[in-house]
Amino acid sequence: MVQKLPNREEVKVEETWNLAHLFETEEDFTNSLESIEKEVQQFVTKYKGKVNNATIIVEALTDYSALYEKIVPAGTYASLSLSTDQTNTTAQMRANKYGSLYAKISSELSFLTSELLEQPDKIITEATKLAPTFQLYLDKLLEKKKYQLHPEVEKTLAAYSASFNAPYKLYNTTKMQDISFENFEVDGKSYPLSYVSFENDWEAESDPAIRRAAFESFSKKLKEYQHTTATTYDMHVQMEKTTADLRGYDSIFDYLLFNQEVDRSLYNRQIDLIMSELAPHMRKYAKLLQKVHGLEKMTFADLKISLDPTYEPSISIEESKKYIDDALAIMGEEYLEMVDRAYKERWIDFAQNTGKSTGAFCSSPYGNHPYILISWSSRMNEVFVLAHELGHAGHFYHANKEQTIFNARPSLYFIEAPSTMNEMLVANHLLANSDDPKFKRWVISSIVARTYYHNFVTHLLEAAYQRKVYERVNQGLNVNAQILNEYKRSVLEEFWGDAVEISDGAELTWMRQPHYYMGLYPYTYSAGLTISTQVAKRILNEGQVAVDEWTEVLKAGGTKSPVDLAKMAGVDITTDEPLRDTIAYIGSLIDELISLTEEIEQ
Repeated sequence: MVQKLPNREEVKVEETWNLAHLFETEEDFTNSLESIEKEVQQFVTKYKGKVNNATIIVEALTDYSALYEKIVPAGTYASLSLSTDQTNTTAQMRANKYGSLYAKISSELSFLTSELLEQPDKIITEATKLAPTFQLYLDKLLEKKKYQLHPEVEKTLAAYSASFNAPYKLYNTTKMQDISFENFEVDGKSYPLSYVSFENDWEAESDPAIRRAAFESFSKKLKEYQHTTATTYDMHVQMEKTTADLRGYDSIFDYLLFNQEVDRSLYNRQIDLIMSELAPHMRKYAKLLQKVHGLEKMTFADLKISLDPTYEPSISIEESKKYIDDALAIMGEEYLEMVDRAYKERWIDFAQNTGKSTGAFCSSPYGNHPYILISWSSRMNEVFVLAHELGHAGHFYHANKEQTIFNARPSLYFIEAPSTMNEMLVANHLLANSDDPKFKRWVISSIVARTYYHNFVTHLLEAAYQRKVYERVNQGLNVNAQILNEYKRSVLEEFWGDAVEISDGAELTWMRQPHYYMGLYPYTYSAGLTISTQVAKRILNEGQVAVDEWTEVLKAGGTKSPVDLAKMAGVDITTDEPLRDTIAYIGSLIDELISLTEEIEQ
C-alpha cells in the first residue's frame, strides 16, 4: 500500500516509459511542429482547388498520408507526457500548443475531404484502380458523403476542434488537479486517500471497516465536484447532439455508431442481454463474496473484494514478465519478441506518482512502437491488466506493420477483442498448470472479478447508464448532477437487485470514468470480450490453427468490418449465440467457484 504518492521526478527511471523514442529533446518536438505547419502550407498550395482527377487524388492522398505520419508522433508525445503528470505545467502547455496547432492544420486540410466528395463516383473509382491501398479510405469517405457539410462549414468546425475537446480536458483537470482527497480515519488510525490508492487498494481492502470508510470518504469528496463535472459532461453530449443534427443523422446514436460500422441492434443487444441474463449470475457471485467474508450485508462498496484475499501473491514487475511470457507463448515468437522489447526498451510506464492518469491504456502511434501506461501495485491482478494492454500493443504491432496509416485501426466495436483475448490466455495458462483447489479458485475468481467483472459489469453498467443519458439528450433535453445520479443509481439497482445494497455514493460512479467523453465506447468492452471468449475456446480446442487465424485477424487491422473480423476468427456476431454462450460460461465459472469454496471449506 502506497502511503503517499511521490512526485514524478522522484520515481525510478527504469519504471517509466522512454518518450525519447518519439522525440529525443524538446527542441526536436518543437522543430517537428514547425515542420508540420510548413508542410501543411505547402500541401494546401499544391492541392487546394486542384483535386479534380484520379492522378491528382492519388498524389494528394500519398502526400497526405506522409504528412499524417508526422502529425501522429507529435500528438502522441504531447498526450503521453501529460498523462504521466497532469500537474506538470510544461506538459500542460505542450499539450495545449499541439492542440492549437492541430485545430489550425485540421481546418486548413479540411478542403481535401470536401474536394474529394465533390468528384463524380467514376473519378473516385479510377483513383482506387490506380492506387488500391486508398480504396478503403475512399470507400469510407463516400459513405459519409450525405453527412458532409459545405466546405467552409467543415473548415470552421475543424478550426474549433480544440474547443470541442475542451470538456474532456476540463474533466481531467477537475479529476487530476483540483480534487484533493483528505486522509480518512478508522479506529483512530489515519489512512491516505487518492484516486490511485482508492482504485488500486482500498476498493479491494479485506477489512470491511477500512474499505467502507474509504468508499464513504472518496464519495464525499466526489460529491463536492458533482455539479461542475455534470455541467462539463452536459456540454460534451450537447455538442455531440448538435453535430449529429447539423450533419443530418437520424439520431445521436446513429452518429456515434457510424464509425463503429455496426447498427443499433448490436449495440442494444449487448446492453439488454447482459442486464437481464448476466445479472442473476453476478448476484450469485455477490452472495458468495458475502458468505465467504461473513458480511452481515453486501454493499456496493464490497463488490471489488477478493474471494480469498490471503491467497493473492505479491508480484514484482520483473516476475510479471515470466507469467506473461509463459501465458502468451502460444501466440508465437514474433509476439513474444514484442513483449520482450516492451520490457527492455521501456515501452511501459509502471510508476505510481502524483498527477498520473488513473487506470491503464495503450497508445500505438503509427510508425512507432506502442506505449503502455499502468500504475503497478504489486498485486497479481496487475498481470491481467498488463496482459490486456499488451493485447492492444500486439494488435497494433501487427496491424501497423501490415497496413497503411489509413487502414490500420479497426472499428471501436472490435478494439477490445485482442486485449481481453490476452486476459483469457493468461487465465487458461494458469488453470492448466495447477490442480490445487485454492489456486484454481484464485485463478477463476481473478477471471470473474477482473476480466469479466471489469468488462461485462463495470463497463457494461456504464453503457446502460450512458444509453439513458443519450436517450434524454436525443429528445433535446439537458442533464445535471441530480439526473445523472438518478440514472446511475437506477442502473445499479436494476442489475444487482436485492443481492447488493447500493450504498450512498455509488450513484457518483459516473464521475470516475473518462469513457463518457469517447462516444459509445463502454459497451465495446463486453463486445470485444464476447469475441475473445469464443476465440480462446477455439485455441484451447484447436490449438495452432486457431492461433494462426487470430494472428491474421490482428494483421487485418481496419480493412474489414467488426462482423467480418469476427468471422475470420470463427465467430458469428450477427446472432445472439456468442453473447449468450459467453454469459453461460461466466455462470459456469461462478458455479465452479461455489463448488471449489465448498470443497476448500470441508
